[in-house]
Order: sequence, then C-alpha cells, then structure tokens
Amino acid sequence: MRNYTQFYIDGQWVAPVTPRTTEVVNPATEAVSGTISLGSPADVDKAVAAARRAFASYGDASVAERLDLLEAIQAEYLRREAELGAAITEEMGAPASLANGFHTLLGKGHLATAIDVLRTFKFEEQRGVTLIRKEPIGVCGLITPWNWPMNQTCVKVFPALAAGCTMILKPPQLAPYSAQILAEILHDAGVPAGVFNMIQGQGSVIGAALSKHEDVDMISFTGSEPVGVQIQKDAADTVKRVGLELGGKSAWIVLDDASLAAHVAGATAGMMGNSGQTCSAGSRLLVPSARLDEVRKVAAEAADGVTVGDPTGNFAMGPVVSRSQYDIIQDYIGKGLAEGAELIAGGLGRPEGLDKGWYVRPTVFIGTNDMVISREEIFGPVLVIIGYDDIDDAVAIANDSNFGLGGYVSGEDLDTCRAVSRRLRTGAIWVNGGFDFHAPFGGYKRSGNGREWGELGLHEYLEVKSIVGWAAPA
Repeated sequence: MRNYTQFYIDGQWVAPVTPRTTEVVNPATEAVSGTISLGSPADVDKAVAAARRAFASYGDASVAERLDLLEAIQAEYLRREAELGAAITEEMGAPASLANGFHTLLGKGHLATAIDVLRTFKFEEQRGVTLIRKEPIGVCGLITPWNWPMNQTCVKVFPALAAGCTMILKPPQLAPYSAQILAEILHDAGVPAGVFNMIQGQGSVIGAALSKHEDVDMISFTGSEPVGVQIQKDAADTVKRVGLELGGKSAWIVLDDASLAAHVAGATAGMMGNSGQTCSAGSRLLVPSARLDEVRKVAAEAADGVTVGDPTGNFAMGPVVSRSQYDIIQDYIGKGLAEGAELIAGGLGRPEGLDKGWYVRPTVFIGTNDMVISREEIFGPVLVIIGYDDIDDAVAIANDSNFGLGGYVSGEDLDTCRAVSRRLRTGAIWVNGGFDFHAPFGGYKRSGNGREWGELGLHEYLEVKSIVGWAAPA
C-alpha cells in the first residue's frame, strides 16, 4: 500500500492545512492500492506564496545554473526510472512493458530535449536599435492528466524549469503515484526551495484555485475540453496566460495502394495501445470505400490479435483507468450499435476470461462520420473505420470534426502523403510513423491552444520584452 499524505511545498514535505484523504484503486484488480491527501485552496495559497518568493531569485538564474539543475535531475530520473514504471502500471494499468518503455521514455526524452533546447536558446536578440528579450513568465500552475502521467507532467515541468519559472503541479487524482516519485527526484536533485511545489487533490478544487489565483501568471492544462473551457473562464478575471491541450478525434488516412493492408493492421493495433487512452490516437481510420471488404478482414484480425490481461504480465493491453471510464466506453459502444454501425471486432463487456478489473474489448466499427462514435472522443480502445471515395473526400471527412489535435497519413507515395498532410486542419501529423521530441505538439479548434515539445514548448513559459533605444541609432 502506498500512502502519500503530504504535499511538497517550499522544499519540504508538509501536511495539508485541512487533513482529508481519498483511496486510490488499482484498475487491474479493483483493490485499493493506496491513499493520498486532498488539498484545499489554503494549500494552494501556501504553494503559490512559496513559488512567488522563489521566483525572485530563480527567475534570474543563469542558463548555466539551470542546465546544471536539469542535468542533476536527469541523473536522478535515470536512477529511479524503474520505480516510475512500476508506479504507472499500478496507478493507471499500463502494461509493464509499456510503462517501463514508452511511458518513462517520454519523461526522460522531454528532459533531454529541454536540456538540448536550453543550451542554444537565444534569450536576447538585437534588431536595429531594439533589444528583444525573452524572460520567464513567472509562477505557473501545471495541471496534468492520468493517461500518460510522465509525458504530460514532464513536458510541462522541464521546459518551465528551463525557462526560469517556478511552479505548482496538480497531478491527476486517479494516477498520483508517479508524480510523487517525480517530486522526490526533483528534491533529491537539489531544486531550490519553492521552485517546484506539488499538491495532490481534486481538479475542481485545486485546479480552480490555481486558475483564479492572482499570483499565478500562467496555467498549463492537459485534459478534457469542458474542463479546459472552465479553466479559461476562471483565469479570465486575472488575464493570465492559459495553455490548453484538450481532446481529439484524429483521422488516420490510408492511401489506396499496395501497402494498405499493412497500414490498416498497424493503425488498428496502434489504436489499442495504452487501452486507447491517448488524446491524439487515430480513432477514425479512413480507407478507400472500394476496399472495405479487404479492410474489414484485416482490421478484425488485428483487433482480435491484441492480447488483453494483467498489466504485470505479458499482455499488449491492460485495463482502462477506472470504473467510470469503463462505463463511459461501454456507453459509447452501445451507442455505436444503436446507430447501426457495423461491429467487426470486440463489443460490449469484458474480454473472455476476465471478470475483475476495468478491461475493455478491443473494438472496431465500420461507420460514417456523422455518428456519435465518430464525432465524440471516446478515450478507449474503440476504432471507427470510415470509407472515402477519393483524396478530396478523405480530406473533407478528416477535417469535418470539432477537434484538430493529431492526424496520420500512410501510403507508398510520399509526395501524395505530403500533399494530404498540408490540407489537414490539425496540429500534428505523422506521415508513415516517425517520432520527434522537437516537433511542436498542440491543437487546432477545440483541441486547445499553445504548443508543447521542443523549442516552442519553451516559448510557452516566456514573456517577450522590447527595449527600444538599446542601441544608439546609426
């Protein structure tokens, strides 16, 4: 049992102002795995005051000092990486191979990228008589989700540290363990008191208090669209910067060529990764209508081949994070059936042989873009295949969405893939796979605003100052 009942404020582990706890449930077993404290606005006040005091000095820290700090964190992260992986499996049900693989890799990748960007970043640039200076924005409230705990936390914390900001982290209530370990890593690496603070608790309480707080200069939030909208409203009175990475209903366009079967199989299996709990997942698979019979067979076989079971064992997919999430996904599968979508794999209920834990069957529908299952983010292992007539039709279907976070284009003709990618109204597009920690990530439309990852992720935490007359006119 894990019992994390203290918060990290001003360089110390401290008791909440008003003691109140909640249990954390292991989604694979439905058993209680630990306890955390639930913070209050009074705890937020303490943490913000500590961050404001610390900003007076850390905001002026040299690039060399910040690099030394990030490199010390890097050494501690690598030392405790296996602990982080085990915590992620326990808190949100990611298979051990995934938790100790891509989950923790993303965290250390964002750390290495922050170091790399900081080494060469130009904080000052003279243009004519004017000096353009980039300075840390100040005290940041960082609110993170449960689906990729290290990715979504580290992509905020490390660029903020690199920029010279101080911060208060509000980790996800459903997946709080890995954030606790990360806080210990930062403490052991020597992060100055007050620079990093962490309060566990409910988003509706801690997130709202941070968003409304007069001494918080910026909010960075990753999560659902409705919560992001509320954060913007709460932050409006203090005119603070708000960065949002919200929902998605990303289209994966497979071109009509000889590689179609392989791409359909890969896209189907990929949708089931992390139990479908990925905001940029390719949850709408767009394929040539003339080849739907072939696609039907390939996709069904790929989905049926995804093994589901105990995340500590050798399975490709574990449970979803909670009973609530399980119920939401089941409701969407039911809506798909009611709408008349063709079910070709999976369906309602748990996979055969699993009677405990929040396990969902890898599910594939063939449907149309006007169905609820094609319009709304399900956040589970549910794929909708939609036929298109030609490239123009595929692009129109892909862009016919309230969201615009991710997109995928697969095919043998790279020029065609590039042309299609240019026409998609979405923030990040992957052509035939690929991965890049320096590629900016963020959304169009209701998928949010601002960008994370790489150099643009550092820009999120900077203000721009113009000093006119810095140089004498020629």
